[in-house]
Amino acid sequence: MAASDDYTDTMNLKIAELMKEVQLDYSSTTTKTINDAISSIKKRINKIPEDIQVKADLAPKFIKDIGADKVEFKFKRPTSINVGGSYSIQCIVKPDVNVDLYIRLPKECFHEKDFLNHRYHGKRYLYLCIIKKYLESSSIAQKVEWAFFQNEARKPILVVYPVVKSTGVPGFSVRLIPTAESLFNVQKLNIERNNLHVLSQGDSEATPVYNNSILEDMFIEHGAEFVSKAFNGWKALGEAIVLLKVWARQRSSLHAYDSLNGYLISILVAYLASESGKFRINKAMTTMQIFRITLDFMATSKLWGTGIFFKPQGGDDMSKEERKRYVQYFPAVICDLSAHFNLAYRMTKSGLIELQEEAALALKCIDKCKEGGFVELFMTKIDFPAKFDYCMRLNLKGKAEVSTQGFCLDNESWRLYESKLHSLLVEGLGERAKFIRVTWRNTSSTHNMNDGLSVLDKEPLIVGISVSLPEAFDEYTRGPFFGNKEEALKFRKFWGDKAELYQFKSGTRECVLWKCKPSKRYHIIKWVTEYVLNRHLSLTQENISHAVDQLDFSLVHDDGGNNNNNINTYQYYTHTHTISSFQIFRFSSCDTDLASDGSLNESFGTLSKRLRLLSDVPLSITSVQPLDSAFRHTSVFPPRPHPVANGTKVGNKIISTCIPSLEVMIQLEGSGNWPMDDVAIEKTKSAFLLRIGECLEKDYGMKYSPYEEGVDVFLSGYVFRLKILHERGLDLLNGQSESYQVKRVSSIDKHLFLRSQHSSMINGLSGRYPLYGPVVQLAKRWVSAHLFSASFMEEAIELVVASIFQNSLPFSAPCSRISGFMRFLRLLSDHDWMFTPLIVDINEDMTPDDEKEINEKFLLSRKAYEEGTGSVTSAMYLATAYDKASETWTTLSPTVSEVKRLGVYARSSSNLLTKLIMQDQVDSYGWECIFRTPLNNYDAVILVHREKLSYPERLLFPSELNHGKLVAQGKASNSFQPLLLTTSKTKDPQDQLYINFDPLMCYIKHLEANKFKLWYDSLGGDAIGLTWEKESSKKRRREDDGDVKKSVRDTLKDVGEVGKGFVKSVYLLKEPTR
Repeated sequence: MAASDDYTDTMNLKIAELMKEVQLDYSSTTTKTINDAISSIKKRINKIPEDIQVKADLAPKFIKDIGADKVEFKFKRPTSINVGGSYSIQCIVKPDVNVDLYIRLPKECFHEKDFLNHRYHGKRYLYLCIIKKYLESSSIAQKVEWAFFQNEARKPILVVYPVVKSTGVPGFSVRLIPTAESLFNVQKLNIERNNLHVLSQGDSEATPVYNNSILEDMFIEHGAEFVSKAFNGWKALGEAIVLLKVWARQRSSLHAYDSLNGYLISILVAYLASESGKFRINKAMTTMQIFRITLDFMATSKLWGTGIFFKPQGGDDMSKEERKRYVQYFPAVICDLSAHFNLAYRMTKSGLIELQEEAALALKCIDKCKEGGFVELFMTKIDFPAKFDYCMRLNLKGKAEVSTQGFCLDNESWRLYESKLHSLLVEGLGERAKFIRVTWRNTSSTHNMNDGLSVLDKEPLIVGISVSLPEAFDEYTRGPFFGNKEEALKFRKFWGDKAELYQFKSGTRECVLWKCKPSKRYHIIKWVTEYVLNRHLSLTQENISHAVDQLDFSLVHDDGGNNNNNINTYQYYTHTHTISSFQIFRFSSCDTDLASDGSLNESFGTLSKRLRLLSDVPLSITSVQPLDSAFRHTSVFPPRPHPVANGTKVGNKIISTCIPSLEVMIQLEGSGNWPMDDVAIEKTKSAFLLRIGECLEKDYGMKYSPYEEGVDVFLSGYVFRLKILHERGLDLLNGQSESYQVKRVSSIDKHLFLRSQHSSMINGLSGRYPLYGPVVQLAKRWVSAHLFSASFMEEAIELVVASIFQNSLPFSAPCSRISGFMRFLRLLSDHDWMFTPLIVDINEDMTPDDEKEINEKFLLSRKAYEEGTGSVTSAMYLATAYDKASETWTTLSPTVSEVKRLGVYARSSSNLLTKLIMQDQVDSYGWECIFRTPLNNYDAVILVHREKLSYPERLLFPSELNHGKLVAQGKASNSFQPLLLTTSKTKDPQDQLYINFDPLMCYIKHLEANKFKLWYDSLGGDAIGLTWEKESSKKRRREDDGDVKKSVRDTLKDVGEVGKGFVKSVYLLKEPTR
């Protein structure tokens, strides 16, 4: 996308505002507060008495757990205490106002061979224990806590929260980081040396990670000095660092101990601005240019494969052999100026891959997204639940297998376990997974160091998996072909008894079969991981928490306990007797199976063919198009063939008496004999439809049922409701919006045409993205469960979800229902609906002129509100190619207040969903709360008899109300039963079916004329919320003067009376305010 001047100005303005928000104010008042706190800490440390005898018994568990020996020393004050880190280069990013103090450890406390066997790490910790003791006894610190440097348990640091008078730096803390400049001979810490004698068994193994852990402390001050010189007086470079930090922090799995951190960002930018980096960055560049060049280097540089090496100060470049050795030991290499130390020694292969992929996605955002991708880069939260398709949590508390050889070897036991787990999952999932991320943030500030390292397994290990489709849903894990004995042996060793030989067209090969219904194939990833982890790591299902299927209950409308050929045992109640242990036919998909609508498509194909072949209709049928959401895979409950509608003899069964009709639009050949009047046209359509029904009955024996506006036809257990699009409606395809022909199109035909356009587009999108339908199903269920059915039409929901798949940046398109649902919730809560339209370009054919037109119409929809002369139209502005003015689905609702309410509910649900995925909660109630809506948020609540709902089995949770004043209550009527017991004596049960009957919606229509807003669940809720509408002062005065105003209680009693036989109780929670 070419950047225009307007685009550049807008981006620069937003960047400037962002910088004001996240940068620390380096005013004289702020710096004085911080510097005074630093000075007081320095003075207190320098007053610690010297020659204190320090022994291992000061921290026996820590010393034992790291395996250190000979750690006794006499305390000496630090050689120096210097400010470093982001504060020294004025690149602190709020809200974390951390100042790093480098505590240079004195040589007198160490022996020349203390680099062996964790002696340095033991003394380092004991030295900090003395400092902590004296800081806590002073009045300068509110508290002093332990933390861990880059999640490394053997390298704790101190975090001091000073007592500060100024409130300009909330959350201000000082990190005390020990450094070890010149303590040891760097040659002794060469990456190929073994400095842990516990590992010396036969041939000496190198300890590159351990050695670099010490070298990091030896050269950290040198690195800070280099960075400080590079940033000195270069404002744009400092601002670019701040932007890069904001970008990285929004990506929680990237901004991690084994990938990217603030220090590495500074080092990389300094490298690109130096001779070593060929001056890729220079002082003529703007902040955003520096930002982009750094991202491009992260994403595309070939140096990640060969290593990034600074040119040594005053020395020769490192030889190729030396460079190869670094690359051999570490997945990522950033060798510092000393040429002795790899700054990226913690970075794992998966951490590096994620860095490259996230940087590449960021570049796409800059090029393709609106306003240079500002929102996508800096404002969008990219964490495990939203980014990865499958997330699982491993509870490893007390698992001795994690540290069988000790906590601290060359690498720490937790990092080794991560690596082993990652390797197993990569081998087990194979081509099913595009990317696997394993992180165990096992060190926390709440850890008590007196407990040692054995308690660092409290936090769960998190696994994120991005999958490839359709490979992820393949029933077979495919191994080597028959005859390849070596590979076959390896395959069977990994998979055990599950490996068998299977015959395919391509030949016989080793395979593992994960047999299941098509509707359950999204569970295969879960089954594979559970089997692999159980076989190779002895982890049981109790240790593993998956998120993939935790919300399935919301799409199942039975007790979930019986899945026997869509038949379930049910207790059927009538007013006279109870019949138990009969079988109910369930007519809607309880598996949300994309393949389950095969019979529906087959029936529609038959209907379409028959309609086209009808000869006794005055005008032949030229086109047949399905409109119902079931045909585009987005119906929450896809219909099943009804046995009675199908003409099947069901015997002694309990069947549903309600059956939905599926709308189908037909077009007739052109004719000049149509009447001109809209009412006459509709009457003529009805006559045509009746004739079509008669012809279908005559030619094919199909039953039809006329209704006021047309006809329903029965076929293969389904009911299809036929609609005719008048030929004038076709003018909408090619006509201009102001043309005479288009203006003549009736509102009914226009709406029918727009529905057909929407259905076609969504159907195409669903074909491109197999997970689109299941995500929409969850989204619709959530919207209805929180009583937003009246505010948020199902087509609007489909468009919002479509934007997640079509405009997926800064993510890739979701490949699981959970991740897609999470992004739906966050889009609802985070999108700026008041000032930004949501453009959904499903066919990817919109031009810049189209977008300009959309923006102009959007501004027009806000004009009256901004001028104070009217309200906002289309508060949720959803622009598509067929509806650029957002007039079809969101013109009147949701309103501005409803959009805000939706956002609050969505944010609450997304926060809860994130918590459930990331934290150790396994109870089902927590997951259910995502769909449980609080009834106390309404002014009054109506509870209906749940057994009188058209589909009582779809009710998620029976509503209960324990507060409020009971105003009215009533008994259930016997005039309508949603279930019917059929026997051999039942006369023509087909005549006892209710087509499209919904008592809840009938009741709602009777209430809509009242002075309150109705909130309800159209998918099967038994509660209706009421909120009082605000009345104008003139209207209140007129009613008061006329003394005709009803009391609230009388109004609610009338509400109960209108629903007599259906309404169970009415509660008043809040009186209306005047």
